[in-house]
Amino acid sequence: MSIEPLSWGRGSMLNTVESNTDTAGTSELQRWSVPARSANLEAVRIALTSKESLGVVITGSRGVGKSSLARTAVSELGPDVWSLQLRGGPAAEKTPYGCLAFLLARLPQAYMGSPTAILRGITSLIKSDAAGRQCIITLDTAGSIDDMSAGVLLNVLLTGTARIVAVAPKSSDLPADFHWLLTDRRLTEVRLDNLNELQTRQVLLSLLGHRVSASLVSAYHSIVGGNPLLLKALVTEQQQSGNLVLADSVWTLRDKVVLDGAASLDDIVRSRWARKTPETREVIEMLSCARSVELSRLTTLYGAGIVADMEDAGLLDIDGSDSRWVSLREKYVGDVVRSWLSIARRRELRNLLLGGVEPDPSAMTVDELMAFAAWTHECEAELSPDMALAAAEAAVQLFDPHLALTYAEALKRDDPQWVPAQRQKAAAYLLLDLPIQAMAALDDISRPQLDSLSAKEYAHVVAAKSQVMVWLPEHTERVPGLLEEARRRLGVEQGLADSWPDPLAAAANRISLSEFEYKAFVGDFSSMIPALEAAANPARNADTWFRMNSSVILMTALSLTGREMDALRLMRQLGGQISDAAHIVGLRERFAAEAYLVLLMAGQWRRCIDLLDPPGTREAHRLPYRSAAAELSAGIAYVYSGRGAAALDSLLSAAAQLELRPAHSSLHAAYAAIALAYAQIGNAGQARKYLEKLRRPAGPCSFPTRSIIEFCADMAGRWLGEADSAARLKESARQNIAAGRYTLAGISLLGATVNGTEADFRLMEDVAGHRQGPLAEISRLIAVGSRSKDAKTLLAGGELAATLELDAVEARCMALAVDYARQAGDSVSARTAQARLDVLAATVASLPIVPSSGSPLLTSRERQIARLAGRGSSNRDIALEMGVSVRTVEGHLYQVFTKLGVTSRGDLTGLV
Repeated sequence: MSIEPLSWGRGSMLNTVESNTDTAGTSELQRWSVPARSANLEAVRIALTSKESLGVVITGSRGVGKSSLARTAVSELGPDVWSLQLRGGPAAEKTPYGCLAFLLARLPQAYMGSPTAILRGITSLIKSDAAGRQCIITLDTAGSIDDMSAGVLLNVLLTGTARIVAVAPKSSDLPADFHWLLTDRRLTEVRLDNLNELQTRQVLLSLLGHRVSASLVSAYHSIVGGNPLLLKALVTEQQQSGNLVLADSVWTLRDKVVLDGAASLDDIVRSRWARKTPETREVIEMLSCARSVELSRLTTLYGAGIVADMEDAGLLDIDGSDSRWVSLREKYVGDVVRSWLSIARRRELRNLLLGGVEPDPSAMTVDELMAFAAWTHECEAELSPDMALAAAEAAVQLFDPHLALTYAEALKRDDPQWVPAQRQKAAAYLLLDLPIQAMAALDDISRPQLDSLSAKEYAHVVAAKSQVMVWLPEHTERVPGLLEEARRRLGVEQGLADSWPDPLAAAANRISLSEFEYKAFVGDFSSMIPALEAAANPARNADTWFRMNSSVILMTALSLTGREMDALRLMRQLGGQISDAAHIVGLRERFAAEAYLVLLMAGQWRRCIDLLDPPGTREAHRLPYRSAAAELSAGIAYVYSGRGAAALDSLLSAAAQLELRPAHSSLHAAYAAIALAYAQIGNAGQARKYLEKLRRPAGPCSFPTRSIIEFCADMAGRWLGEADSAARLKESARQNIAAGRYTLAGISLLGATVNGTEADFRLMEDVAGHRQGPLAEISRLIAVGSRSKDAKTLLAGGELAATLELDAVEARCMALAVDYARQAGDSVSARTAQARLDVLAATVASLPIVPSSGSPLLTSRERQIARLAGRGSSNRDIALEMGVSVRTVEGHLYQVFTKLGVTSRGDLTGLV
């Protein structure tokens, strides 16, 4: 790649010119970003090979890979093309024949008499060097070329001597005659933009050679804004620093990206920095420290003209909020510039912006709190106790436990905010999967301090203790006693407090919510549903905080106890109320996580995936970022749907991240889901490898997580043919039935009864009667159809499974329907089921059941011929389209008719 992308404006460029006739020697380093530019590469290739075309103009901002694309396109034309590379710059623009100087030096003196003679001489020289091969001229320039060079190049193009690949930031940088060729469509413009996130992923895959985690892609794309040159520099820096690591064949980040000391990025920023005015530099310094500043405040400090000029130059980004927050468009510039500034300079800028007045934390958003706290910390200044507590709470909300601990540690024991800060420390330690340290932080609160707390703060401390104790096996069973003791101390009764907003009533409600949370953790859903329904009733409960949090838990409880449709209705209702309750800390995240579980239990895996959109595109109510959790959730949704191949990328990425940063047995959930995914695609070796990893000791986990781990592990074993796996699934179903968790029981029985007995199917049918929704009806139809050997019932179950895109379940229904229909002599049902099973074989790598009777599945060629025949094509037409003989078509059609049990082409319609 040329040095051109390293400069802002029109700074120093190479004034020399060069020739390279080796088109086959393009370095692989120049091709690493090509996978993301396949469409652009194809457009360039077409322009260079089209009969009427004179070439292509590649435009785009600096660093997007214009020169790399040009070299790659020319090299891929092969050895029959001779390449001539020209480079121009500001100095060459002022020199006649500047970009052709090396050719001019080779001309005999006889050609130097006139411009016409020079034109003929250079044209002849190019033809001679090409030696009969097609010539492609690559013109790489950041500015206009001189008129004499332009005239020669135009003549070379119009006489057919060569075609051109011109590289420039804008088409207006090229000679005027080139604009005429563009308008006349003799030249094609290919515009390169910065990479989007998907293209960034493709480039990282090409550059690193292994899978990459979603967190890595998102972080790098955000830092460099999709600029390929900067992306490559960032990857190099992070590899050298040890932050970019390969874990189990997946590249991921060990910690947050820190650019302090990043030499190559530092050089890039310095080359641009040198060309900026002092006023522009100061604005960049201010924004690098503050991260974002209100537009009105920034224009007051530096003037509207400077800010407007910087926005026009693409340096600033101004959001659409009422405050019009201004930030640097290229985030990495702020990170690098900030590393240059001394502590004194940072404090000077902070004082200039604040004017001696610290903002009110209660009026700041989470992002504003984090930015202000980070700046204060970088200045080695002290945060006020209120600001430190607010920043710690914001860091916990944003899943940044290390920063939360830093800000919480800033508080002293005698500060009034110290006890709430200890709660935030405990929450941060839990995010780091360190429950012992979390408990120690809460135990550090002395008895006199507890006695001096208000009722509400005391309830919050008790709630924090209960949230930690469930992760310590020796303390889990003590939680009910802790809550009962808290009620006695507060003098309140169990149940809904009617005197809200009295502080004592608010404290009682907090204790009640802790009880609900504890029962959900241990899986006791059925017993608390009446109390949850009372707490979720707006007519009875005026405490919005308690009502909304209780409603979210109720949503899960209904889902797991067989009331899936009631849970979905409640989910939709709560989704419309979340925005009105935005002030409730953590509610949005809790709702999104529980909504995922509700959808998963209802078989609506597609909607689960919708919850996991990348942060930049998701709506506010969707699942929060946290890449490992989001990728794990996506992978589990895929394996529950039977799509093991689609699940593996997400699951392997999640496992790599969780091995570096464990989180509450999530790693075991990833291992179990990976084992099931490999089993679903028929890779028994890898499946058993991850099942073996599950034998490693694991800490405690919530009941829903444990259920997912056990289900995935047992299903992987069943898919691998392990006899005891089906027995474990049935035992799990019986335990769930006893606890009233009919949804989980039904899902376990659906997996356990692939080769079930009549008793199994009767139990499965009975459990389905205690449930709601299409997944329950699918289970009932499979149970009834399998027990009665009724093909039509199984066809109905398969059609219903198709509406949920549960391909493996549908395949099971169709395979059984083929057998039972043939046994009953029902040829129509047999043909329908066989045809549908034939289609499913292309998407389900390992069928759960293969028909014991009936014909084998169609091959891909048989399927293709059957489709054409079903549309009315003759044998001759099919033979011509597929490039085979008519006799071959006849033979394949005979096999198709035999396998599907049909006698005419008309019977094929709708079957394949």
